[in-house]
Amino acid sequence: MINLILLVVGFVLLVKCADIFIDGSSNIAKAFGIPSLIIGLTIVAFGTSAPETAVSLTAALKGSNDISMGNVVGSNICNSLLILGCASIFCTLKAKKEIKKRDFPYYLLSAFVLIAMSAEYFFAKQNIAFITRSNGVVLLCFLAVYIYSLIADVRRNQKGDNQEEKTKFRFKDLLLIVVGIAGIVGGGQLVVNGATGIAEALGVSEKVIALTIVAIGTSLPELVTSVIAARKGETDIAVGNVIGSNIFNILMIVGLTSVIKPLSFDITTFIDLIIMFITSVIVYLMLRHNNRITRRKGICLLGMYVLYTAYILVR
Repeated sequence: MINLILLVVGFVLLVKCADIFIDGSSNIAKAFGIPSLIIGLTIVAFGTSAPETAVSLTAALKGSNDISMGNVVGSNICNSLLILGCASIFCTLKAKKEIKKRDFPYYLLSAFVLIAMSAEYFFAKQNIAFITRSNGVVLLCFLAVYIYSLIADVRRNQKGDNQEEKTKFRFKDLLLIVVGIAGIVGGGQLVVNGATGIAEALGVSEKVIALTIVAIGTSLPELVTSVIAARKGETDIAVGNVIGSNIFNILMIVGLTSVIKPLSFDITTFIDLIIMFITSVIVYLMLRHNNRITRRKGICLLGMYVLYTAYILVR
């Protein structure tokens, strides 16, 4: 019960403090005249991935690599199947041309690169694969290129030389950033401790807890954002939020974590990586077909998530 309380409190801290961090960072960015579109593509994207970052980094530093990698892989599968499935129940999801031509292919490339980095170990008949510091640097470079392409597209599409009006700089916003970061770090600690305790109490592996409970919990910001966007008819936001989050999960979280401490994982996590890639391809093909994810397709995605959850519990 104590571990469950720690887990719930940790999730609440992660979600709430991520919002606080985003608000403070966005206000300071506006004070320096940074366009709101660029704020959304960078600061908000970092903020919504903050829960996963905190959990994965904390777990890696504590030696719980199963939670660290499982959180990333589980969150991406959860985003692709559960979140898009839930969002499509409220409204047929459509995607802008940029999402299909730029963001989604970049996500598939990121996932493929991560698989390629670890595949060599298993092809060499080793039991454990590693994401090394040099691998992490490569992933972070991929992230820098992606962010640069986003900002370049925004500036290219902006009409005229109109600059957004600057807002007043407030020290309150700096305090929000500090409080947000502290809460995110503390929440990550609680989630990792709670998840580890629950795994020990139930006699299951940390990997199972990471791929299910932790993955869903750290995906709450994306779930809330996508469902609300779908209910309001903002389907581009619903799809873009998921794809952007998945890219940041791979490139920023795995990249940053492995630079600080190399990650190791076994063949079952490698299989989960392949499943993550396959489900992403399926979602991409759904969007390519008639440029929409209908309620029927969404129900199929939800069914696939149920089957995946059953698979990791049985294995």
